[in-house]
Amino acid sequence: MTKIGTKIAYFITKCIEFIYDYVAKYIQRFCTRQLFRYAVCGVSNLVLDWFLYFIFYNFIIGHNLVYFTLLGHQFCITPHIATLCVVFPITLMTGFWLNKYITFVQSNLKSSHQLKRYISIVAINLLLNYFGLKLLVEVAHWYPTLSKIFVTLITVLVSYLGQKYYSFAMKKK
Repeated sequence: MTKIGTKIAYFITKCIEFIYDYVAKYIQRFCTRQLFRYAVCGVSNLVLDWFLYFIFYNFIIGHNLVYFTLLGHQFCITPHIATLCVVFPITLMTGFWLNKYITFVQSNLKSSHQLKRYISIVAINLLLNYFGLKLLVEVAHWYPTLSKIFVTLITVLVSYLGQKYYSFAMKKK
């Protein structure tokens, strides 16, 4: 990690620790420091995801079907799925960075293994997002942003358990 990245991670960690120490007497019985860090990082990445989804869906993709040609064939993607395809890689990388350098710093796995495992958990969440959005928007006729929020609440549990016990687990000696 670069010097700037290290300084940013250190600053974020210190801010989260300060807040935890301030509220510890109220939450330490049910919330460890690591869980608190995960929650703060996760909520931050989640809000970034929702914000980017809203901006891209409403102002960049603009509720329009997205047409593209691949290998001589024309394809069409609905605007809510096109938005997911644009926002997903951004929050994938910010989420990995936050988990690696803020939340699960004790993991002794190689970074490349962490990233591969992280991507596998995220791939499961991507499938849950895709099918959840398809179901809620196209079958149940919910508004896309509300659908995204609902689906995200489901994927949070999958993500935490997968990251804690698989992506950033300690290597057995």
